[in-house]
Amino acid sequence: MVSPVTFDVRFSTWREDAACLDVIDEVSFFPDAEDLSAIARAKAVCATCPVASECLTWAIETNQSEGVWGGHTPKERRSIRRRWIEEIEQAS
Repeated sequence: MVSPVTFDVRFSTWREDAACLDVIDEVSFFPDAEDLSAIARAKAVCATCPVASECLTWAIETNQSEGVWGGHTPKERRSIRRRWIEEIEQAS
């Protein structure tokens, strides 16, 4: 499966420190939405990652629609994105 990642300089600056690089062959970060066990394995790696917040922010800002990024599924990221938008609208 090809990941939906596109090149972005901001992505390349922090990803070198990502915990997923060490387990990319053993853990799927693009599991089926119904595969709760695979999602849990990916999230467990993210829980140990020193750049999880950067990963999550990047995924939300670039609207990644698939995969576990920064320890969050697409559904969870959509919820976070909605909250961010609401906070911005309330602040303006």
